[in-house]
Amino acid sequence: MDRSEKKLLFDISTAIENIENYIGPQKVFEEYDSNAMLQDAVERNIEIIGEAVNRLLGINPDIKITNSRRIVDARNKIIHGYDTIENSQIWGIIIIHLPVLKAEVDHLLAK
Repeated sequence: MDRSEKKLLFDISTAIENIENYIGPQKVFEEYDSNAMLQDAVERNIEIIGEAVNRLLGINPDIKITNSRRIVDARNKIIHGYDTIENSQIWGIIIIHLPVLKAEVDHLLAK
């Protein structure tokens, strides 16, 4: 793995860590749903994750990241279709998909 791939993986890892720190260990949807600043911060980090995955795919299309294309699509929807995103959709990404991505990125960085 080259240096640019590791940098992008590190960026993804950092963005996931940021989201985890913002959300906290309790992961309460109502707190997320009622806090516009928290929503903005989480969405920004999902955008970073999506952009980094997109760049990774440009360097290494065979990188082992589950749903890599869907991650990029989520980023695009947040940026271009921001008015169609619901908090429950973002929450699903946080609860269901980020733990999988985190494990995969940690594994790739450990190589």
